[in-house]
Amino acid sequence: MTKQRGKLILIEGLDRTGKSTQCSLLAERLGERAHLIKFPDRTTGIGALINTYLTDEAFALPDESIHLLFSANRWEQHAAIEGMLLAGQHVVLDRYVYSGVAYSAAKHVPGMDREWCYASDRGLVRPDVTLFLVNQESNDTRSGFGEERYEKAAFQERVRSEFHALFETLGPRCDEVVTVDVTGRSIQQVQQQVWDLVQPVLDEPIDSTLSTLKHFT
Repeated sequence: MTKQRGKLILIEGLDRTGKSTQCSLLAERLGERAHLIKFPDRTTGIGALINTYLTDEAFALPDESIHLLFSANRWEQHAAIEGMLLAGQHVVLDRYVYSGVAYSAAKHVPGMDREWCYASDRGLVRPDVTLFLVNQESNDTRSGFGEERYEKAAFQERVRSEFHALFETLGPRCDEVVTVDVTGRSIQQVQQQVWDLVQPVLDEPIDSTLSTLKHFT
């Protein structure tokens, strides 16, 4: 019998929507067969540079450069993610390509449209399911909001719009995306929502072929 590959599970959303908490809870529930990877991965040389950019407003980089650094940071983990999945391990991602596109496009820099932002991530493994967490209430009251460069209410609203526009543009190429409204829900309630959506994907038989992110249009 052919060994089943693992599933790539992505949780996306704006800052302070509870993504990291839910990623950790999901990985814990999946147990030894799961690996949790957070982007940006601040443990690498590229990740350390990104961390400085995010936490130090005085540290300046061209918008194009920081976008490509975020993308390179994802490519650093590409081979490891492929290996885990092909070995039958599940991988839970805290942010990934869609965040990279939405946050960069939200800057409204000439030449950095969604298609340009997406191009550097073509070829990365496509998620089997993407949960996009949405909170209709303002996130700027959440603990820690404002500690990093992108955590500004007006900018977060632009990011929200870019996420929705990106999913609409990609259409069938991101048909694994499910919007999860977490407004007014407790951590435990959201945890159950997440599990109810992920469990059918885990149970779905699939061959060892890994799908990759394709052309933007």
